[in-house]
Amino acid sequence: MKILVTGANGQLGTDLRGVLEQQMPGQTVYTDIDTLDLCDSDQVSVFVEEGDFTHIVNCAAYTAVDRAEEEKAACSAINVDAVRNLAVAADRVGAKILHLSTDYVFDGRSCRPYRESDKVNPVSQYGTTKRKGETQLLAIAPESIIIRTAWLYSTTGHNFVKTMLRLADENGPEGTLRVVSDQVGTPTYSLDLARAIAVVLGSRQWVPGIFNYTDEGIASWYDFACAVMRLSGRRTKVRPILTEDYPTAASRPWYSVLDKTRIKATYGLEIPHWETSLADCLERMGELKKNK
Repeated sequence: MKILVTGANGQLGTDLRGVLEQQMPGQTVYTDIDTLDLCDSDQVSVFVEEGDFTHIVNCAAYTAVDRAEEEKAACSAINVDAVRNLAVAADRVGAKILHLSTDYVFDGRSCRPYRESDKVNPVSQYGTTKRKGETQLLAIAPESIIIRTAWLYSTTGHNFVKTMLRLADENGPEGTLRVVSDQVGTPTYSLDLARAIAVVLGSRQWVPGIFNYTDEGIASWYDFACAVMRLSGRRTKVRPILTEDYPTAASRPWYSVLDKTRIKATYGLEIPHWETSLADCLERMGELKKNK
């Protein structure tokens, strides 16, 4: 097995590198924009063919959800064109692709966790391009696996957890943070997702199609922020607000909970609760409050 990981400098790519180097040492090549331009079809084709890869894990994506409403071409290039380039190259050499997608392919109007087979209806440029990337991939390389995830955070990069810690430190114990309480989903630790990807790659079976993966449990962004404060020992207050009180350029799904039955049954995964994983993340960052 020889694996290519794209977007290797991002949150998930960084965690995946750590997991794969421990579980499958010496079998993986890691690239990002500085070493492989996924929007250049010729470059991708040559790189994949000469690399003799058996598997490609595509972690690369344009994820600036609000900026995507203005930078539509750039968003489409990375989330659609780059995926197509990888699919064509992989199909040519017989490599299998595992591609990361998002809850944003749904409109968030469900009243139960989304299944992989549910109708998609993205409400933003980001979600629209991610869905187009999915369809391009499955049309060209139908043996691919797509994993949809949501609310990703890690010890690295820019994410909600690090933003809440920074704002709490800036505002102090007497300050107040206003956080949306009517958008519901599941905070997902990228290290948990990386471990799940490693299980799929190391499995004796390769089951094509779409899978959902998030941590267990359900929370609002307000709940998530309160947990960050409590577990880190911050005393900054968190005030719940409505989406309409915090306008953004891009519309977001109000309900983003994903049903993980298929991936758990197929690959025997045991998925941790989001608060357990949040505590682990904070501990690794040196931010977990020690019980006294």
